[in-house]
Amino acid sequence: MAGWVYITASKRNGTLYVGVTSDLSRRIYEHRNHLIPGFTSRYSVDQLVWYECHATMTLAIQREKNIKHWPRRWKVDLIRAMNPEWVDLYESLA
Repeated sequence: MAGWVYITASKRNGTLYVGVTSDLSRRIYEHRNHLIPGFTSRYSVDQLVWYECHATMTLAIQREKNIKHWPRRWKVDLIRAMNPEWVDLYESLA
């Protein structure tokens, strides 16, 4: 089963959240609609700004753990490499 690693943001250069899921569209829908209580709902971290697909969930989980330990600057650089304007990529998933 494939896995997705993703980063959501509250706004350009705002609060960031790194997550992992097997269903990216569903998970971002949950973030956008604040369906699951927690950090992303509390701080409105609901714009998909970066994502990456991995062949297995095990690989995706390891990548997520690595990215979570990175300094913020590296995460911002990762986002800018894929999405320099920080547009919400959710609509492009369909």
